[in-house]
Amino acid sequence: MQVARFRAKFDPRVLARYDIKALIGTGSFSWVVRVEQKTTKKPFAIKVMETRLREGREMCDSELSVLRRVRHCYIIQLIEIFEAQDRFYMVMELATGGELFDRLIAQGSFTERDAVRILRMVADGIRYLHTLQITHRDLKPENLLYYHPGAESKILITDFGLAHSGNRSGDWMMRTFCGTPEYIAPEVLLREPYTSAVDMWALGVITYVLLSGFLPFDDESHTRLYRKILKGKYNYTGEPWPSISHLAKDFIDKLLVLEASHRMSAGQALDHPWVVSMAAGSSRKNLQRAISRNLLRRAASHSQSPGSAQSSKSCCSHNSRHIWNKRNLRIAESPLSVPFKYLG
Repeated sequence: MQVARFRAKFDPRVLARYDIKALIGTGSFSWVVRVEQKTTKKPFAIKVMETRLREGREMCDSELSVLRRVRHCYIIQLIEIFEAQDRFYMVMELATGGELFDRLIAQGSFTERDAVRILRMVADGIRYLHTLQITHRDLKPENLLYYHPGAESKILITDFGLAHSGNRSGDWMMRTFCGTPEYIAPEVLLREPYTSAVDMWALGVITYVLLSGFLPFDDESHTRLYRKILKGKYNYTGEPWPSISHLAKDFIDKLLVLEASHRMSAGQALDHPWVVSMAAGSSRKNLQRAISRNLLRRAASHSQSPGSAQSSKSCCSHNSRHIWNKRNLRIAESPLSVPFKYLG
């Protein structure tokens, strides 16, 4: 019944080429369905963006301006576009392997070497984007999807609704306050013009979480959370940090730097000894149990939170969003004391 209801909303041109199979996810301005191409029987995802409202148009424009330009093995691929009144249909690769944390919790083993393999793919994708002067601005585990369920699956960077690719005047500095609270860089919070270095701060947060199941900066109150980020103070206490190598911590330390110009670039991250050596000198200890325990503990403590919410994701089923996801923020030049406006 649900599939039939969504099929009725689709443009006939789309239905002529694709069979609608299942609803994958919904957001404030979008919904994603799994489809099958009629001629080839290949599976794809279609992200339907509602553009009647300004916020929806802005997110659609951001995503399309990036996806039309990029072609990289670690970035979700746009296949074709259908435009209708107040609606865009984006046909995209279908990532069937699930979210990063869903896989980590389900698998029996996870070591530093596994973390490095993931981070190398993400950093390579970021380096490519930054070479094109594209800044993602919403990097987080929920936007890193496995292409297929196999053990050797690659990672895909998805969800470019907040991405920035410059403007007509050639100004590559950004000023819009946006992102996901726990991953926002300090310069964004300070309302300073910022660069693609905000993605590298987010990579540092992702690395910290990936190795521990903890966030480096965490608080139910956004005000207190932002104060912690601006101080830049975090620690390596509690399991499994005693088992994590000094090189891994050095990698994090060179990303979670308050001064944006002192942060590693994506290229420097790929050249870091921990990454180059594939964590060769690190312990082979299985970190999976401690990381999963910490992830699930946070899920339990936040399940009653009135602020928890879902947002649309590009092309897979999502369980870990309930653990980590906070809605994206997009605010232009407003003081911290002003209540935030949330956009899916």
